[in-house]
Amino acid sequence: MVLSNNKKEDSKELKAENNTVYVPILNAKNEMRTLKLTSYGQILPNSEVIVSFEVQGKLIKGGISMKPGTNFKEGQILYKIDNQEAVYALSARKTALSNLVINALPDIELDFPSERQKWLRFLENLEPFRMLPELPAIRSEKERMFITSRTILTEYYNLKSQEERMLKYFYAAPFSGTVVAIYAEPGAIANPGGQIAKIAKSGDYEVKVPISMTDLKLYKENSTAEFYNSKNVKIATGKIIRISDVINQQTQSADVYYSVKALPEQQIYHGMYLNVSINKESNKETVTLPRVAVKDGKVKVLNNSKLSAVDVMIVSSKPDSVYVTGLTNGQAVVLEQIETNDSKVKYKGIAR
Repeated sequence: MVLSNNKKEDSKELKAENNTVYVPILNAKNEMRTLKLTSYGQILPNSEVIVSFEVQGKLIKGGISMKPGTNFKEGQILYKIDNQEAVYALSARKTALSNLVINALPDIELDFPSERQKWLRFLENLEPFRMLPELPAIRSEKERMFITSRTILTEYYNLKSQEERMLKYFYAAPFSGTVVAIYAEPGAIANPGGQIAKIAKSGDYEVKVPISMTDLKLYKENSTAEFYNSKNVKIATGKIIRISDVINQQTQSADVYYSVKALPEQQIYHGMYLNVSINKESNKETVTLPRVAVKDGKVKVLNNSKLSAVDVMIVSSKPDSVYVTGLTNGQAVVLEQIETNDSKVKYKGIAR
């Protein structure tokens, strides 16, 4: 007890963790400028299809190995479904149809002697593992009623339906293109309507470009456009193919779709971002920002030590900068991309 009463308590003073992150900012200032109209857009395929089946079964590899980025040609078998069970079931029904015809032959020979040979030929060609032969031509109403009463017609058309269904066990490429994504691998069980893969048509692209409502008329008047890459090199040309009727409420812009054709010795790719320029100028109040500050039509704004995203519209550009609308004077725009926005972190701006 004496020792305990004389023991000194050590107190450790914990240092507060520094959660402050300094970011470069620019106080937005709108200035009137005469600019050549420029926007941005992303290359999208004109045709993009989700691969799926109407039948259920074990997924089997087709003629090529389906991986993202794989190219294929129109008509190639991309996937198959194990159809062995369906083949045997179809063959059994063809055998049943043969029995119906065999049982009807004595009456055909008695009542329709002139029609006997065509039904014999039909029976000879009716083999379990071959395609159904053409149904013999029925020349009289009496013959039709007889064949119908023996359920030969019913069974024949049921078999035709099953043969058509057998085609659904194979997926042939509807166009030449590229595999965009894979959702199931061979060996998995495919369900009707289940997503197997996503494919896109190659060589047939369009560019989706957001255009502010104030500039839309100018873009319509000048239906052609030039496309530049991130290094400001002209790589393609195109023209308007359609304009969306739906307006983005935040940016007050409409999506304009351009066809795009690469220039000789240039290459364009699905998903590539391009700057879109038309031969028109306009007077606008804009804020000049470095290109890196804008991503997917948004910038980060610092307010009360927190970051928030603000939609902006690029109306023109030069190699290292862009001119945007949508900002108000005095807003602290972050000049670099902040990938994480932790609520526990306090951000402090360094003006530039």
